[in-house]
Amino acid sequence: MKIALAQINPVVGDVIGNTEKIIGRIEQARAEGASLVVLPELAVAGYPPWDLLLKPRFVQANVEAVRRIAEHCRGVAALIGFVEPNIDPVGRSLRNAAAYCADGRVQAVRYKSLLPTYDVYDERRYFEPGPEVAIVDHGGLPVGVTICEDLWNDEQLVSRRLYRADPISQLAEAGAKLIVNLSASPFTHEKHPYRVRLFGNQARRYGLPLLFTNQVGGNDELVFDGASGAFDARGKLIAQAKAFEEDLLVVDLDAPEANRVEPYPESIVAIHDVLALGIRDYVRKCGFQRVVLGLSGGIDSAVVAALAVAGLGREAVTGVSMPSRFSSEHSKTDAEVLARNLGIDYRVIPIKEMHESVEGHLRPQFAGRPPDTTEENLQARLRGMLLMALSNKFGWLVLTTGNKSELAVGYCTLYGDMCGGLAPLGDVPKMMVYALARHINQRAGREIIPENTIVKPPSAELRPDQTDQDSLPPYEVLDQIVELYINEEKSQDEIIEAGFDADVVRKVIRLIDVSEYKRKQAAPVLKVTSRAFGIGRRMPIAARFRY
Repeated sequence: MKIALAQINPVVGDVIGNTEKIIGRIEQARAEGASLVVLPELAVAGYPPWDLLLKPRFVQANVEAVRRIAEHCRGVAALIGFVEPNIDPVGRSLRNAAAYCADGRVQAVRYKSLLPTYDVYDERRYFEPGPEVAIVDHGGLPVGVTICEDLWNDEQLVSRRLYRADPISQLAEAGAKLIVNLSASPFTHEKHPYRVRLFGNQARRYGLPLLFTNQVGGNDELVFDGASGAFDARGKLIAQAKAFEEDLLVVDLDAPEANRVEPYPESIVAIHDVLALGIRDYVRKCGFQRVVLGLSGGIDSAVVAALAVAGLGREAVTGVSMPSRFSSEHSKTDAEVLARNLGIDYRVIPIKEMHESVEGHLRPQFAGRPPDTTEENLQARLRGMLLMALSNKFGWLVLTTGNKSELAVGYCTLYGDMCGGLAPLGDVPKMMVYALARHINQRAGREIIPENTIVKPPSAELRPDQTDQDSLPPYEVLDQIVELYINEEKSQDEIIEAGFDADVVRKVIRLIDVSEYKRKQAAPVLKVTSRAFGIGRRMPIAARFRY
């Protein structure tokens, strides 16, 4: 038996476009001899649809689309993720569902049992869990149909089970001979090896082959990595689709040695590829054709520019150098060399006279007060204003260039360098930015990012001889504290006990806590770690919790 895993990149809400894409994959799977094609979770609607689900017409359009898709299921069956109204008089009004379509119509519908409400997920806001698991008869083969989270509840590998029910166990007891999973599982760093281990363990534990189709592509802050796959009854990975691109993987359960197993990129390669994909899809799905960003000669803007070129092509990227009276010659030169190496449109708009003019106008208002960060931040805000002017005039999307380390401690200027529509590095710690820079050069086989940009001390250059370490601990230390406090939710005392200087820990935690108001106004952040700033971390602003 051949089963096709149709790994698609849907656009959230684009029921018409997603439907056409699904029909195309069904026809392709039929042509390649598959008897069943499996689509991702909520393939018709796109995942996550958020409050589009509160619009009755949207839900109805997705239901009508499934009926239309089913008409094309002749000579091949399909499992399609969609939203179904809940006809029960009690409970939430919708269900996260999978339609089994064959012989030109919807033959059966199965429901997601486990609805996540942690991190970036909030499915109980919209969906009622399935009342029970049930098997689908596919040509005499009992198939256990599951949806994403239904597979993620194995007590042998999950540190704390979140659900009392175990859909896989229930399906095995009900007589399933194959487990199929429709997924929309977003990328996080080092998640894929764990996913393979978890799914393989499920297949081995119950002695059942297991296949899953994962969505691919970027939807707002989330990027889905694809890498759909199949496991035999011993838990061995026997087939794997490409990562970070659409793919149709036809799995022959009777001849596993003939199946395609695409390699999953190593750690830093995966980070590069997911960020490039996230930029591309956010820009394109939001209707933009070009992006613009400030080029300071520093490593963050250099990496963002290179990622934008990787995702969009050099013809779609404009870099702008905006030197002030404090900008070093090497910063201006490094920005120009980077732009030349990337082959992007490069422009220079000096802000020295603008800065002096604004200072002059404000001087009477500031009489008797010495210069401080106010005057420094004027430079960042002038740069933000110029980039937004180019955005307004030409319809370009502004990319911000700050990294997670800076965003964590508020080392960024509201309405200045935080201006923009997308923050590609907002979940990338500073030391990972350096690793990305090295990888970008290695990948190209030549120097894209100037070596001087990589080795020089990082600086905002808002005052003479300024470096980041004037205000912050070394990034090697800062990144570790941010990881422990944000990602692992360790307390101040626990971090100090881990060997970090007590005064440094207290300072960093205070900066993190008081900077929440800035992060609430930041551009959307592409999520790459287990805990990103954005929809997955919901901290109050007007709050007071002290250690």
